[in-house]
Amino acid sequence: MKNIQLLGLLLVVIGSFLPLVHVPIIGNWNYWKLDHYLAITCWLFAACAVFGIVNNNTKIVRFFGILLILFFIFTLIAVKMQSLDYFSFLPFKSWRETFAGVVKLKWGWGVEFLGALLMIAGGRSKKVNNRTQI
Repeated sequence: MKNIQLLGLLLVVIGSFLPLVHVPIIGNWNYWKLDHYLAITCWLFAACAVFGIVNNNTKIVRFFGILLILFFIFTLIAVKMQSLDYFSFLPFKSWRETFAGVVKLKWGWGVEFLGALLMIAGGRSKKVNNRTQI
């Protein structure tokens, strides 16, 4: 199970360097280009999950896996809100929504969410019968 958690952790870290958002003319952005603080927070959560994996503490790994999923959802909402705010100079709301719609989410999010889900699912332990045989 530890290998699955490590694979999930690796996917989260690698996913932060993959294209997450495509902005026309500017190109693809990863977590670092979106916001430095968001990238550092993602890596900090991943580092805390490493601590749980190394110490065989599945509760810590699950907690940070769930925290990463919530963090990714927060980031997705923030990207959409920021794109609407970026075009706030346009006079009509329909124009703002149209131009904000050109900011597209990319496939890196799938890798991020898959990694966090693997961290959570990899922590499930099987119940073992604790009988001692003499």
